Amino acid sequence: MAAIEIYSPDSDPRRALREVVREPAALAPGQLRIRVTACGVCRTDLQLTTGDLPAHLLPVVPGHQVVGRVTEAAGDVHGWQAGDRVGLIWLAWACGECRFCRRGAENLCLRAEFTGWDVDGGYADEVVAQASFAHRLGHLDGIDDAAVAPLLCGGVIGYRALHVAGVGPDASGLPLGLYGFGASATLALQVARHWGAEVYVVTRSEAEARRALDLGAVWAGTYDEPVPVPLGAAVTFAPAGAVVARALRDCDRGAAVAVNAIHLDELPRMDYDDLWWERSLRSVANVTRQDATEFLELVGAAGITTQFEELPLTEAATALTRLADGDVRGAFVLRP
Repeated sequence: MAAIEIYSPDSDPRRALREVVREPAALAPGQLRIRVTACGVCRTDLQLTTGDLPAHLLPVVPGHQVVGRVTEAAGDVHGWQAGDRVGLIWLAWACGECRFCRRGAENLCLRAEFTGWDVDGGYADEVVAQASFAHRLGHLDGIDDAAVAPLLCGGVIGYRALHVAGVGPDASGLPLGLYGFGASATLALQVARHWGAEVYVVTRSEAEARRALDLGAVWAGTYDEPVPVPLGAAVTFAPAGAVVARALRDCDRGAAVAVNAIHLDELPRMDYDDLWWERSLRSVANVTRQDATEFLELVGAAGITTQFEELPLTEAATALTRLADGDVRGAFVLRP
């Protein structure tokens, strides 16, 4: 099998990655073998490549927004057949036994494994995965594989972040702030609009602000501009502590800010007045299989679309370099 692996994290993805040809992995009980047709490129992949996130396994094949077709199922796996369309997400496995799994919070599992971090991911032409953590995509047959891939991380984590901020199907008229407007935020905006929220977007560029307005935001501006109303909830996507503090200050009494980032620089000193009046600040940690199921079922009803640029798998380093430079509109999707 052909793959791109992280073998030595480095600030330059070209030095961190290498192309390899591996023997196909043995299929263990409970697993599927999947022919990869598309894999989205996530900022988490970049953080693993540069070493901002410490390595759990080296070398490792990154990529956790995987779309493909089942080619083989282990003998003890039932319900999957060769040719079935399948997707993989960030959560690769959870124990089902720890105190968090027992209460339905498998995203907090003490022994969780993550695709492209603890186990090999989708920057390859083939991957093996736990069948119980694979997601059926047959109901999205009208959507191209490359368009589905960005849904499997940015979409799912954006969906969870909305819930963590207290935003759900009853959000009609709620003023919601989104800070940063990359791939995940564009999908969260579409979900929130489907639920009736009034979305205000704060981002770093006027071009991104215009794109937010095109997708249905009622207001969009840069970080130099004040949000025109107190916000009932907010989600931050930019990995910057100063943005989190800004979002909290923009919120109304009783509102929550969800921090959608696996890595964040230092939070600035904040006055207690920024938290006063029962404002709250919560982090978003990983996703559950239920999050993915609910979001993927919503895609058609909400008319959710993705913006992406396709590149061949061999251009993975180029995609990550451009992502680091902000030279991306929507998301990159790699094709083996």
